[in-house]
Amino acid sequence: MAYIPTGKELIDPFKVLEEAGIRADMKVADFGCGTLGHYVFAAANVVGPRGKVFAVDILESVLNGVESMIKLERIANVETVWGDLERVGGVKLADGSVDIGLLINNLYLSKQQGEMVRECVRMVKSGGAFVLVDWKPSGATFGPDPKTRVSADAAKKLGLDAGLTFVKEFVPCPYHYGFIYRKS
Repeated sequence: MAYIPTGKELIDPFKVLEEAGIRADMKVADFGCGTLGHYVFAAANVVGPRGKVFAVDILESVLNGVESMIKLERIANVETVWGDLERVGGVKLADGSVDIGLLINNLYLSKQQGEMVRECVRMVKSGGAFVLVDWKPSGATFGPDPKTRVSADAAKKLGLDAGLTFVKEFVPCPYHYGFIYRKS
């Protein structure tokens, strides 16, 4: 049986957050956060009690899972937000309301990737950062179907097309690419 890494072993969320420049007291949104809140709870730890993390997802079941963890761990700086990332205005967070927005492992799920990125960017404040991490089209025999994965070049262009300034590329793990942008 093949060994397949998962969770922190696949991508260390603290490495991604460090690359993004997340610090104490910031407001961070994890767009398409997933049931385990892999980045949500790591970010909550980094931003501390005066910071805030928004766990955004379209699936109520995902948000219920995150809310269960919030209650279980008595975490006070995380808020779940239902939202449709594929529609500009589909998330009920104000324009420019977060310092850093994270879109991790979601591009391959959508046929409306441009709209998704624009909606995420809408909520990032001027001068804030947007972090885009997704699966490389090749190199991993596990994960999403390679036919649904978005190339690094196409992903990088999505951020540029949304009016962002490219800051840097980083390698979150052998199976993913990562980009950091700044909003003017």
